[in-house]
Amino acid sequence: QAELGVNEHHQNEVVSYMRFARFKRGMCLKTVDSCFQDLKDSRLVEETFTVDEVIDMLDGLQSVVHSEVESELINTTYTNVLLLRQLFSQAEKWYLKLQTDVSDLENRELLDQVAEFEKSEYTSSNKKSTADPIKPKLAPLNEGGSELLNKTVAYLQEENEKLKTRLRTIETQATAALDEKSKLEKSLRDLQMIQGDQKNNANQDITELENKVAALKSQFEKTLNDTTANQKFLEEDLVTTKHNLLKVQDQLSTAEKELEKKFQQTAAYRNMKEILTKKNEQIKDLRRRLSK
Repeated sequence: QAELGVNEHHQNEVVSYMRFARFKRGMCLKTVDSCFQDLKDSRLVEETFTVDEVIDMLDGLQSVVHSEVESELINTTYTNVLLLRQLFSQAEKWYLKLQTDVSDLENRELLDQVAEFEKSEYTSSNKKSTADPIKPKLAPLNEGGSELLNKTVAYLQEENEKLKTRLRTIETQATAALDEKSKLEKSLRDLQMIQGDQKNNANQDITELENKVAALKSQFEKTLNDTTANQKFLEEDLVTTKHNLLKVQDQLSTAEKELEKKFQQTAAYRNMKEILTKKNEQIKDLRRRLSK
């Protein structure tokens, strides 16, 4: 039996869609056949016809068949869009971004593989219809590699938010330390200006002021050293936090790529393209037959 290279669950989904497509295709062919039969029953009642009468009948038949085929093609396109929408919606719940390759829809080798699979599946279905009914199988559990990767992504996102919050707190503390440093430097400049203005006063006053300035300067230097040490610690902590943030973001990106790569390996979206291409080829063939 031909296989599509997917797991059993996805292959069953493909078979279900192919049955639906086969049913719609049969309905379309019956509609086309009925158009020809209606022409035979309603117009071909005489033994001879003129050229104009034959042209008129063929034009009418062409208009009816064109309308029916166009309606079926449009409906098929909308149906496939709804099917893709279901797949994309499920993928978005797992934080996946699916991609399609339209060029594969014209791959003759893949189309032949799908045709062989449909033929073998249709043959096996006819055999199964005369045998015992198939017992329903349990649906696969949602737990697995994809679930684990999804949890990992959620955890990394949570850690990312925590690191961002911590980074904002450290930046706020560093800004406050810089403001305090600016205030102390301004106070020192004011004291130095006062010292310059009072140089002409008495020696006692100068000595007192110098003592006060020295004391304030000593206190300022002590405070400045403490502030500088605190600032250095905050800057180092800030750099470490940023490194951790970049590391977590890299892990998050790696996990997302791994999850996306794992889903792409299932080849589910390629199977849908193959089915659409098969349908287009059948429609082109029908058009050529109608043209003949």
